[in-house]
Amino acid sequence: MPDSETQNVEASRQVWTAPNLISFLRIVSIPVIAWLIGSNHLVWSLIIMTVSGMSDGVDGYVARRFDQVSVLGQMLDPIADRLLIICSCIALGVVHILPWWILIVICCRDFVMGVEVLILANKGYGPLPVHFVGKVGTFVLLVAIPCLIISHIIPLLTLASISFYCFGMASCYWGIGLYWTAGIIYIVQGIGLIKKRKH
Repeated sequence: MPDSETQNVEASRQVWTAPNLISFLRIVSIPVIAWLIGSNHLVWSLIIMTVSGMSDGVDGYVARRFDQVSVLGQMLDPIADRLLIICSCIALGVVHILPWWILIVICCRDFVMGVEVLILANKGYGPLPVHFVGKVGTFVLLVAIPCLIISHIIPLLTLASISFYCFGMASCYWGIGLYWTAGIIYIVQGIGLIKKRKH
């Protein structure tokens, strides 16, 4: 996720930068993670997910440290987060770790946001700035996924397994609530911009 410090730095139009390459590799790793989860190779999926998550922080640091903050990089980070959440939820649904309705609720929110982005783009506006609530919601969902995986790596129905599963599901519910709260905030902001343009 791009942090506020990164967003405050003036973004360039560069494409071929080290942070963008890291972000691209992170996106490439997502279908691999989903396949590993769906194939019940949960330990490997967790390892690759951990490396992928660490790379998210690395690309932001490299971008700031070497003045390589770019418009493309600011777009790739949230795309990677959403793809990881959706693909992982699909895989977790396939192996019956996560209820399908959670994926549907998440996808509906992202679909609404996609429609709003298209409407705003048609009116000449770029993407809305990332809201803090949206960042927290995304982070909580990204915490929930490895917790649910860990709950099925360790022996099932043990205290540790049940604890990880309960914490993971609670994080899912909390993350979805924040995710949709941020979505409503974005919708209100978008409506405000369209009304302002009419005046």
